[in-house]
Amino acid sequence: MAGIEARFRLDWTGFSLDVELNLPGRGITALFGQSGSGKTTLLRCIAGLEHAPQGRLVVDGETWQDAGCWMPTHKRPIGYVFQEASLFAHLSVQDNLRYGMKRVRDAQRGSLDQAIELLGIGHLLDRNPDRLSGGERQRVGIARALAVNPRLLLMDEPLAALDLKRKQEILPYLERLHDELAIPVLYVSHAPDEVARLADHLVVLEAGRVLANGPLAESLARLDLPIRLGDDAGAILDATVGAVDKEWHLVRVDFPGGSLWARDRGLPIGRRVRVHVFARDVSLAVEPGQSSIQNVLRGRVDALGDDEHPGSTLVRVSVGATALLARLTRRAAASLQIAPGRELWVQVKSVALME
Repeated sequence: MAGIEARFRLDWTGFSLDVELNLPGRGITALFGQSGSGKTTLLRCIAGLEHAPQGRLVVDGETWQDAGCWMPTHKRPIGYVFQEASLFAHLSVQDNLRYGMKRVRDAQRGSLDQAIELLGIGHLLDRNPDRLSGGERQRVGIARALAVNPRLLLMDEPLAALDLKRKQEILPYLERLHDELAIPVLYVSHAPDEVARLADHLVVLEAGRVLANGPLAESLARLDLPIRLGDDAGAILDATVGAVDKEWHLVRVDFPGGSLWARDRGLPIGRRVRVHVFARDVSLAVEPGQSSIQNVLRGRVDALGDDEHPGSTLVRVSVGATALLARLTRRAAASLQIAPGRELWVQVKSVALME
């Protein structure tokens, strides 16, 4: 599947951007990093809002920019979602959605109806923006970006202006984008929980440079990168519901290398789910014993890395084809003689299911 080839260099006073990326042609790629790392600047380069003279951008085999070609922003088939929806106050939701549809050929106008259904805003069409909640406004903004039938969707921290309640309201709709859109989405964020829940691919930026570029699960499991997420450090597993234990209200999720039991949330057998196993919820044992911990797996130590917490270390353990992270005190790691190659038992206290 053709993807995105991007190469940009910008030199400003106090900041420079120098990136070269090959990104997937479908799914959500998160551009992750602290403020000032270059995430939004990179997104603006891709949109054509910043002109990097020596840049190159190829999307799905079509060149949008190189040494002899420059496609202006209004001709790039993109949708752009900003932190604020910026809807026209004097127009209804429906008229806001229709705005800009002149860019779309008649044969593509079904994309508006699809966007309305995808974002669940059919009941809002007659309202004006001042009668919408923050989450509703942002859903309308996303639908407006999709209504132009883009080949690439750019999202610049779309949840940053929302409180926790509104974020939880809109996240399921973003997951629907992940499942149903056949186009690539570039999603700027500095929130680890959003990245863990939504992304398939991860690009980590620092000071305008690329520190990591790869599948989400592999990137988060690396110990040689400063992608430290504090208490949120852990592994992401793509799993499938394999069994339901109605007596104990538990569900078994299966992944390459093993399975884990989690609290039953009414998911059917066969449903694909994403599982977040936090390093703080993983312990290691040389010998298995009787314990309240029900998830016990056989694993092998891959590597040890420094942790943000003084006196602690992160341990990456392979369970079959899957990598998990455990946070141990350095004293515990020394007493158990934790070292690469050592086989031991991995005890997972709890897991977080993200549908």
